[in-house]
Amino acid sequence: MNKLTQIRNIYFIGIGGIGMSALARYFLSKGVRVSGYDKTVTTLTTALEKEGIAVHYSENIDLAPKDVDVVVYTPAIPAQHAELVYYRNNGYTVVKRSDILQWITENAFNICVAGTHGKTTVSSMIAHILRHSGYGCNAFLGGITANYNTNFWSHERNVVVVEADEYDRSFLKLFPDIAVITSMDPDHLDIYGTAEEVENAFVQFAQKLKPGGCLVTKLGLARQKELHAAHQYTYDHRDPAADVYVKNLEVNKGSYLFSIVGKGWQLDEMVLHMGGLHNIDNILAAVTVARHIGVEDDKIRAAVEAFKGVRRRFEYALKTDQHILIDDYAHHPEELNALISGVRSIFPGEKLTLVFQPHLFSRTKDQAVGFAESLDKADEVLLLPVYPARELPVEGVTSDLILNKMKLDHKRVIGKNALLEWMEEHQPGLVVMAGAGDIDALVPKVKIILDKIY
Repeated sequence: MNKLTQIRNIYFIGIGGIGMSALARYFLSKGVRVSGYDKTVTTLTTALEKEGIAVHYSENIDLAPKDVDVVVYTPAIPAQHAELVYYRNNGYTVVKRSDILQWITENAFNICVAGTHGKTTVSSMIAHILRHSGYGCNAFLGGITANYNTNFWSHERNVVVVEADEYDRSFLKLFPDIAVITSMDPDHLDIYGTAEEVENAFVQFAQKLKPGGCLVTKLGLARQKELHAAHQYTYDHRDPAADVYVKNLEVNKGSYLFSIVGKGWQLDEMVLHMGGLHNIDNILAAVTVARHIGVEDDKIRAAVEAFKGVRRRFEYALKTDQHILIDDYAHHPEELNALISGVRSIFPGEKLTLVFQPHLFSRTKDQAVGFAESLDKADEVLLLPVYPARELPVEGVTSDLILNKMKLDHKRVIGKNALLEWMEEHQPGLVVMAGAGDIDALVPKVKIILDKIY
């Protein structure tokens, strides 16, 4: 903890990232002077500036502060970034975001949520239950919670809820007292190379549990037999073979009503106002953690019913009698499967128009077949061009790579402006917009088009 207490001035390269901004807010809450760089102005960077953090948007060493104790960067920043090179060449302490999380979790009771998908929602659910119930926690989240409109909060109780990111093997630097693994599907193959290496990293993450620790996993993980802990629970809303499962599931006006059954306990009259059957699994993981650390059943029930969700996780951007518009972060084939399944469970029989923006050329190349199979489950698909994020273009890798593998009749690749024109012309009733790039910036524009009164 000495490393943290010695920091008086800290600088973030890529401060607008969801994980970086949570750390920036943490240091701001500790009275540290915080500043940062990002390449574009976003809602999140604007919020940080309003909170008192200086942010600039030009890659310029003249604008980069010189009197800083620590410089933090995200792996998404290119190695040749001018400011990053300057700090490295001039003897500054330069660390990754994961190193800061390592320092924070060294001396805390840590609830670390990992998984190739689901980790943001589960960590947000756990943190919400602990906050709403009065138990208290410090939260470092990979999404903006709708209840609190932030991805970070602090509490005097030395409990940390943190999203454990597998990218760049970052999660292996954490010190979990409770570890949750939601999934270990192939992803980030640009880092890991093979699906087996992805699984190996998750096994290593589970092995980092402290003595007497607790492991909560989705039933049926590929390497389940290699995951061991002093306290261990599996969950699956559909399968009574799991330690924690669901019965009496009903859908009512877009919300789920159900009972949770565990070993020797049952929680009735549960209400979740967040769509998507996969989110029932997510809430099972969160409730399991909350019960393990002693949160009372009544407080858990009230917190779950009060949970408003996470921005861009099955988020209703528009919900009228004429039009439904759902915004979601899904960017992996399994996430799309879960998203489409969830939409079908709430709106059976409705024609589903899915707008998808592939994220990363490497993922598009590695998962093209999986994306095609998932997208075929919609009724109509509009594919935006690939969002490159940190990557340079790869020859032959475009959204057409996915399109050409799809069997669906109603499909096309479409530009952003053309998409808006298409929405104006067709006025579809049920639209889902999915992806981890900048597709969210189009959602308000589509909402205005669909919400017009003719």
